[in-house]
Amino acid sequence: MRASDKAYEALRTDIVEWRLRPGAVLGEVEQAERLGVSRTPLREALARLVADGLAVQQRGRGTVVSDVSHEHVDDLFALRRALEVESARIAARNAEPAVFAALRSRFMEAGRSTDPETREAYYRLAGELDRSIDAAVANPYIEQALRSLRVHLARVRRLAQDDPERLATSALEHAAIAEAIAAQNPEVAAAATQLHLHHSLEHIKNHAGSREDT
Repeated sequence: MRASDKAYEALRTDIVEWRLRPGAVLGEVEQAERLGVSRTPLREALARLVADGLAVQQRGRGTVVSDVSHEHVDDLFALRRALEVESARIAARNAEPAVFAALRSRFMEAGRSTDPETREAYYRLAGELDRSIDAAVANPYIEQALRSLRVHLARVRRLAQDDPERLATSALEHAAIAEAIAAQNPEVAAAATQLHLHHSLEHIKNHAGSREDT
């Protein structure tokens, strides 16, 4: 892996996981030393973060981690609805039913547990559903747009504090999406996705304030 790629991946992960919080200054000297790279690849990494919208350039401060606000959440979900609802509809027409039937069963199992240790496993399962839908849609433009969007959604997820009860409910909502796709019912798949996104947005907006204040 190139030094700039290494720095980019490390910084992006730290931003998504809130180890680098909104407003944190990404000083070139400090970050280059911390990541064990020279300043040239570090600058390349910072430029990529700015292009991704994860960092911004501020006069007098340099590169800082970008903010996450309620307004940003609304904007992200407007795009998410457009992409994911249509993706679910297309996937239901094209997908291999057995793949999504199996995912449905695994989400049903995940929905029975609110154990904090299962959270990362749940997110991996949700990522598997995303990739399966992407494969069924087979549209590189939609996939690229979603790939960029999901980085920002991961930040928002941490903002809402990974509430165990919400994760269990979300697992059942994902099960309904997978079930509709397995049944090859485009409109039900789209409606199930729309319902999931509505509940996700409401939860985030109701729980984000305490994280922003800490």
